[in-house]
Amino acid sequence: MISKADKAKKSYICSRCSYKSIKWLGCCPDCNEWNACTEVVSYVPTSTIRAEVGRTSMVSLQSIKQTTEKRILTNIQEWDRVMGGGIVPSSFIVLTGDPGIGKSTLLLQISHNLSRDYKVYYFSTEESLQQILQRARRLKCVQQEQDSKKKEENALLCSDQSNLETIIAIAQQDKPDIVIIDSIQNCYSSDAHSIPGSVNQVRESVFQLMRLAKEHNITLLVSGHITKEGVLAGPKVLEHMVDAVFYLQSEDRFQTRVLSAVKNRFGPIDEVGFFHMYENGLVQEPNINKHLLSGHTHAPGSVLVSVIEGTRPLLLELQALTIESKFGIPQRVVSGVDHKQVVLIAAILQKYLFIKLNMHDIFFKISGGIKVKGNSTDMGIALALLSSYFQQPIPEKSIVLGEISLTGAIKPIKHIAILVKEAYKFGITTIIVAKDQSIEKMPDIKVQRFSSVYELVSLFSA
Repeated sequence: MISKADKAKKSYICSRCSYKSIKWLGCCPDCNEWNACTEVVSYVPTSTIRAEVGRTSMVSLQSIKQTTEKRILTNIQEWDRVMGGGIVPSSFIVLTGDPGIGKSTLLLQISHNLSRDYKVYYFSTEESLQQILQRARRLKCVQQEQDSKKKEENALLCSDQSNLETIIAIAQQDKPDIVIIDSIQNCYSSDAHSIPGSVNQVRESVFQLMRLAKEHNITLLVSGHITKEGVLAGPKVLEHMVDAVFYLQSEDRFQTRVLSAVKNRFGPIDEVGFFHMYENGLVQEPNINKHLLSGHTHAPGSVLVSVIEGTRPLLLELQALTIESKFGIPQRVVSGVDHKQVVLIAAILQKYLFIKLNMHDIFFKISGGIKVKGNSTDMGIALALLSSYFQQPIPEKSIVLGEISLTGAIKPIKHIAILVKEAYKFGITTIIVAKDQSIEKMPDIKVQRFSSVYELVSLFSA
């Protein structure tokens, strides 16, 4: 029973975006959703506060014992690389992506690999046990009869339970090493009086699972849905509470899946992993550059560049199409790179080369569906636009590496040695770089140097 001494705190929370206000609002100022603010009253017993204060003691940093825990390896190199060298014990990880992208498939494959050395509990809140068995047989994750003598504590144990309190109680009682939940949006907690998948349910579920991971030394790996905007469904606080959030995305040309991080407390967020989707599951692709260059053609508007994603160099084909505009306002359709970056490079070319790209429609993309950031592709973008404008290809088997300043000067880029070495493996014979770029001499490699955008026109005959 709530006493008068207990502290009551009343607020209004948007059920769509979790915006919090001290008064009711008809329209949420954050997401512009109408009639979405619901009243939430929370009571904090003063006796509980006094008890917590009595049990809490402050410690100095020097008195904290440092422990180094070995990371959990799944033996799936592409996954372990994106994790930062494996899964950190007691961490809370969220895997999200489009419907049907392969989240459940990847989680089941990971569960199967981890169950060889760890006690793994797999809770499927979306599928029945029969459906899990069918997928496991297709992925060859079911143990054969000759392997039945394996210790039971290292087997993969599954359940279709979706009640959060039951899941937590089982985990606290049996103390598995790893708990996998597919998915968090289908879990429901009795403490949150709303339907599964709502903001209140997701927030309450994540908070309880976070305490389970930290207080009972259990590693949590859950899948999550995304919204139509392509972001993780649920309140934004979800991403702040968990340790890592990873996205599984589809590449547009082949059945390739790209695993990337948007948050990782224990590793880099610029690493990417590549998988191919087959009938028997996701198969990792360590030699992704061979796959990316499989459809490359030497044609006007096509330029090869190389970028560093995490620790690996990627060879990418830039494709540009410029055509005289038939309407009042020229179109700018860009995918794979920042839209403003292509517009900026086009403005630089028009300013210094007097090429009227402002009268042309520009269509630009990166073949393979990969998205990149940074300025190391500036000169590649410029040459792709010029090649399409003049309808002449750049020299065959060449790669472009350089940055362009607002004054039209071409500047060197970092990690040039790694990029050139990777390009050499795939038969690149010409490297187009800045004049001041230092490159180690390699056999059968021709280096063309340019100091400004004025000199780039020399690659195209009049």
